[in-house]
Amino acid sequence: MPRFLNTEGNASIGIFVCDRCKMKRAIIEARPDPNSPGLKVCQQGCADNKDPYRLPARKTERITLQYPRPDVSLDNLSGGDIPYGGYVTEP
Repeated sequence: MPRFLNTEGNASIGIFVCDRCKMKRAIIEARPDPNSPGLKVCQQGCADNKDPYRLPARKTERITLQYPRPDVSLDNLSGGDIPYGGYVTEP
């Protein structure tokens, strides 16, 4: 038996058939499916959530040091080898 849709007060009196549940609904309840935009689904729970893997990849961050120092070996500062892994206290 056909179901009567009350379209009183709506701007349009059109109907559509949901592509998921195959139920007849008012046209104002139609919306495209987020994952398959070709499907018209109703707002009664037939629409999928947006798949996060379909979103564009995040942009990489530009990370720089605030106070970079030049790469100078400790041998050049002391003028020779540093015995036993000691530290240079004076240039």
